[in-house]
Amino acid sequence: METFPKKSLNFDDTEVAFRNKSNSELNAAYWLFKIISSNFLTKVGPPVTNLFLNIGLPIKGIIKATIFKHFCGGETIAECSETITQLNSGKVGTILDYSVEGEDEEAVFDFTCEEIIRTIDQAAKDKRIPITVFKVTGIGRFALLEKLDAKQALTAAEEAEYEKVKQRCKKICKTAFDKKVPVMVDAEETWIQKTIDELAVDMMGLFNKETIIVYNTYQMYRHDKLADLKADHLIAKAAGYILGVKMVRGAYMEKERKRAEEMGYPSPIQPTKEASDIDYNESLRYCMAHIDEIAFVCGTHNEESCKLLAELLDQNKVAHNHPHVYFAQLLGMSDNLSFNLSDAGYNVAKYVPYGPVKAVMPYLFRRAQENTSIAGQTSRELGLIMKEKKRRRL
Repeated sequence: METFPKKSLNFDDTEVAFRNKSNSELNAAYWLFKIISSNFLTKVGPPVTNLFLNIGLPIKGIIKATIFKHFCGGETIAECSETITQLNSGKVGTILDYSVEGEDEEAVFDFTCEEIIRTIDQAAKDKRIPITVFKVTGIGRFALLEKLDAKQALTAAEEAEYEKVKQRCKKICKTAFDKKVPVMVDAEETWIQKTIDELAVDMMGLFNKETIIVYNTYQMYRHDKLADLKADHLIAKAAGYILGVKMVRGAYMEKERKRAEEMGYPSPIQPTKEASDIDYNESLRYCMAHIDEIAFVCGTHNEESCKLLAELLDQNKVAHNHPHVYFAQLLGMSDNLSFNLSDAGYNVAKYVPYGPVKAVMPYLFRRAQENTSIAGQTSRELGLIMKEKKRRRL
């Protein structure tokens, strides 16, 4: 394993960032981010698009050729092959993410479970897919998880229903263990997260004894999650398994604050962005200090956090491609981070969402809104694209 980079990190190097994009793809990205930068369209777009899809207007083709193409790999695993190849040309791995959500039927949960297993099977035979992922709400009913988190008594039918959720979760993680493919359990809303955490910890206890298979996700925009990470590490150490950590800042801030206010309980969200940044960076330091006992995925679009982790690896003389350390970003965002990190020898993978266009729309709307709500994200993406267009004289 190499310890030192072939070159120093430069997140402004647009030649590396967009090396795998053709001129037409670069121009398409430019216009997409120009549209996303309009707050009006980002707010009005979701209800109008849903209306058009529901009444059968032929806009699916437009969506698939624009925002879907930029942020998603395709509608099926097979359709993702071009994206996987393109990312791999820049030494960036793929995390296949079946992004269908908001369902509540047992047949759909069974299908989703099998689809997640298909992503694991695909990863087992394709080294370009180093990690897989799933959401517990993809294999179980949200309202059931909510009831469990609230410690409400379940009916006999609900007990049986939850047993099926646990069995699906175990089936996914056991397949990952058998195929030697790591799998991440995504974080969700705070009012179902305790149940998800318990499931993830149980799975780590079963399958992380010898190598890293299962990761849980910690949302550092929550003020309690750094303490949870440290407590989970002690539990893992005592029980003799590797703790799998994916740290993110978080995805449900507005919804979380609104619910806390409406229901009259203290907000679980950090008081400021700075507080989130401090805890996020502290989580990186903590995991690095225990790298033999913790495997972690640094899921971030924050340049400073990426720089910090890169520096920590060098300070501790840890190989850039150490199997316990990964950087991860979303497809279609922060290519300047992903491809410059991979170019310097770090382990990097992109989340590549896929699924039927209509079913993936909630995911796409969140990405568009995220790009307008994160301070400077859209202008940063646009600025880098414009810099590369100028470099190519487009």
